[in-house]
Amino acid sequence: MDIIKILDNTVKRFPDKPAIVFKGEDISFAQLRERSLRLANVLRAKGARKGDKIASYLPNCPEYIYSYLACFHLGCVGVPLDFMLKTDELISCLEHSESKILIAKTNSEISLADIKKAVPGLETVILCDETAGVQGFAPLPYDDLISKATTDLPETKIKDSDPALIMYTSGTTGKPKGILLNYKHLDGSPEAMKYFVDLTDKDVKLAAIPLSHIGGFIYIQNCIYFGITVVLMERFNPYEFLENIARYRVTCFHIVPAMYTAILTLKQIDKFDLSSLRWVVVFGAPSSPEIMERFHRYCPNAKLLNGWGMTETCPPNTVTPLNSANIASVGKPAPNCEIKIFDEDNRELPPAGNLSAAGEIGEIAIRGWVVMEGYYKDPEATAALKRNGWLYTGDLGRFDKEGFLYIVGRKKEMIKVAGQIVYAPEVEAALLKHEAVAEAAVIGAPDSLRGETVKAFVVLRESAKTTPEDLRYFAREHLAHFKVPQLIAIRSALPKNRTGKIDKELLKTTEDQRPKTKDFSAAS
Repeated sequence: MDIIKILDNTVKRFPDKPAIVFKGEDISFAQLRERSLRLANVLRAKGARKGDKIASYLPNCPEYIYSYLACFHLGCVGVPLDFMLKTDELISCLEHSESKILIAKTNSEISLADIKKAVPGLETVILCDETAGVQGFAPLPYDDLISKATTDLPETKIKDSDPALIMYTSGTTGKPKGILLNYKHLDGSPEAMKYFVDLTDKDVKLAAIPLSHIGGFIYIQNCIYFGITVVLMERFNPYEFLENIARYRVTCFHIVPAMYTAILTLKQIDKFDLSSLRWVVVFGAPSSPEIMERFHRYCPNAKLLNGWGMTETCPPNTVTPLNSANIASVGKPAPNCEIKIFDEDNRELPPAGNLSAAGEIGEIAIRGWVVMEGYYKDPEATAALKRNGWLYTGDLGRFDKEGFLYIVGRKKEMIKVAGQIVYAPEVEAALLKHEAVAEAAVIGAPDSLRGETVKAFVVLRESAKTTPEDLRYFAREHLAHFKVPQLIAIRSALPKNRTGKIDKELLKTTEDQRPKTKDFSAAS
């Protein structure tokens, strides 16, 4: 379904209702449509036509939403770029996507002049903040252009198969890949949200995930498809997040596990009224039941849910049903996709039942119209994931006999200890049960005797104290001996990628370069 036609219908229903709240300013649905039309006319005046690539390099702000919608008005391909990207990364994405226009804000860590010079195909840069301080070229001032633009725009015919977005992966395992999604794909997320959770126009949803990420884009879709109000934060701050819940009587949100952890470390958490919350979904990685139960103490009215999916498959692809108490799983599949588990020989593995008490573990594969066309200009990477009609996700999981899916780790994160398989999330979950542990990350480390050994990093809760030896003793009570971390380090923080997940590739790199210290305790 055409997202612009849905926006038009929502404007007719709720013209004056706040669509977006940003830094105390209400932006109505009518204003959302008007401003996106003005920007579309600006882009059209600069030569943008159907199929052209329009990049956005912005922090969370209303202009990011207008840029998405302006692209959809024109049938252009939106290229949302994360505001944490550095100059070389930006140049790579702009060149690869063949972006014609860039809508940006200044960032002290990047040089727009260097980017403009390095990307010959980038014809226009529109700057949403002060242009006077930009050296080397003259970007166009956003506010001035918008104030002179009209809302009269010729209709562009859009087909389901037309490309809509190129969304770049976080690139933790190499150069970012561009995920090509068409207009039909964009229906996947709102259709799944409608199936899993009872969103209505009475809901208020709090957004702190970057709008450049598929999880952030889902907020925009929820706003337009369901007529909800979205309270938008420029960036995540746990104290301000709770303040916004209480101030705006937020009813729902989706976050990543690291945000849960940050919220729970606040000493002031119990001063906030979170009674308005109806449900919360965790995406990106399953949140442990222990962390979810801790959070539930402060919002007993809310249903706490896990979800799963990936940008390549227009998530959510699974979510815990609202009427389920199963918070250990990531829920059940959406009706718009099919999910199966395969072994290394590409044989389908059965769920729990007579053949397996817990359900056999294998690689999760998904198929359906929500699956991406492929990686833009990268047939080899596409072929590596899409085989025999299925997209192989790289996630390992199992189904129980009731059809709930459990994520046990990433295929590349399996640790082989003397021939025994250890799944990092299982070890992390055990460590998180310790009352002193706020975050945990587990990786494999080379071991001359056993091939690999289990290596753990933990961040302690504020004012908590423990030792690696105590943590290892605790882990022995919850894990088989070969799964117990032989190396444990206590850190003040763990590296995160742009979506808030713990960046294990960076963790491995930094630890390899780190001088050996006594804080890394090895089992004797």
